[in-house]
Amino acid sequence: MKLTPTAFLELFDINLGEEIRDYENWFFEEGLKISESVDRMGTVHLKMFDRFGNRTDELLYPSEYYRMLHKAYRMGIIARPFEEKSLKFFYILGYVTSFFDPGLYCPYTVSMATAMSVYKYADEKVRDEYFPKMIRKNDNLWQGATWMTEAGGGSDLANNVETIAEYNNDKWTLNGEKYFSSNAGAELAIVAARVKDKPKHVKNLSLFLVPRYKKDGTLNYFIRRIKDKIGTRSVPTGEIELKNSEGYLIGKEEWGIYLILEALNISRVANSIGSVALAQRAVYEAQKFASRRVAFGKSIIDHPLLKRQFEDKSSQLLKAFALAWECVLMLDEVLFQKPPYSEKYTLFRLLTHLAKFWTAEIAVQNCKWAMEVNGGMGVLSEYPVERLLREAMILPIWEGTPHRQVLDALEVIIKKDGHKLLCAHLENLGEKASEIYELGERLKQMNPEEAEKNADIYINDISQLTAEALVKKYRIIF
Repeated sequence: MKLTPTAFLELFDINLGEEIRDYENWFFEEGLKISESVDRMGTVHLKMFDRFGNRTDELLYPSEYYRMLHKAYRMGIIARPFEEKSLKFFYILGYVTSFFDPGLYCPYTVSMATAMSVYKYADEKVRDEYFPKMIRKNDNLWQGATWMTEAGGGSDLANNVETIAEYNNDKWTLNGEKYFSSNAGAELAIVAARVKDKPKHVKNLSLFLVPRYKKDGTLNYFIRRIKDKIGTRSVPTGEIELKNSEGYLIGKEEWGIYLILEALNISRVANSIGSVALAQRAVYEAQKFASRRVAFGKSIIDHPLLKRQFEDKSSQLLKAFALAWECVLMLDEVLFQKPPYSEKYTLFRLLTHLAKFWTAEIAVQNCKWAMEVNGGMGVLSEYPVERLLREAMILPIWEGTPHRQVLDALEVIIKKDGHKLLCAHLENLGEKASEIYELGERLKQMNPEEAEKNADIYINDISQLTAEALVKKYRIIF
């Protein structure tokens, strides 16, 4: 399946405008070279002070990086979804972006999650001040970020969030540290914190909007360092210090965990879309090499074993995208819901856990396989396949590890009968629904420890069955 990302999307009858094709062409002609240069440059340098000793925390990316970054912002990757009341454009453009550079999709994703939180839940005064700056279609757009994780880890937020928010003199101030902070340096960030004197509990988390600068122009948060990552170098990930940082409460104090998960679910769907795009890029690069590499008298792609593997990978890609795209369609339906949520939102949650878990692993395996197809050339950093595997290894960890997705999906099945909602959703797409129902019922009949011990096996099977059912919606011949 040697298809460009737009050609792949068209298999699913997704309506693409000329601007999407122009964006793809720009990446083939210019953007990919910039992306490769940023990756080869390594970790961006953090300039912490000016020559007078004032703290600045400036990230020294080359100017071409910002040209690449701002291209999608100028196209309206943040603005258009609010104009259209749909995230389809955001995820379509994200797919094309991730085919070339999955790390670059991260700033757009956390900016969208921040903008959506402000749009839905911020006080009118705060929304009026900050939201218009986030939906600009020029280089002066304000970026967002989502900072939840602290040094103790990101999965158990109830016990690991040590950041404290205190309300005095009609304003909130935050003190604490964030340990894995994507898009460090963003003009705005949504930050998980616990209100002072409240005990550690998931229901005692709150969400705050923290600007880059205080009203007097001084830094409102500090970047302690930038993480030296194996991949996704197109987004700076840092350690953040909050020292009497000014913040604005988003939504109700007691709604924090719900709003945190809303932001994460936007990112988890993006992670799923990006994973399929990277998996497609791996097949694309493998096919480019295999069609020209000759062994035993013919191109290696014409040998029966490898030919079958290409067919298997192509079929799997279609299923993976069908699952990820269903999350996009479902998210559009529940996008503006607020707590308490509907059953449809519960179904969206389950689909998102399945998609994030399953597609990220497909990306890893496809990129590993593409490296094997390229043989020795696949491990050389001067060629693209080596980078693909480095990028892919981050996708299962971003926005919740595979264990977190599995256990959260298990919770939706056990506590909310999510498998029944899923079966009803798939009932017109063949026999897979009955198999999913049986797997869900088996999990419910196990004692809690047994269910958790075997959850990854069952959730993997449910994910695959769901993808196999959903791909039938599209009559694809390739």
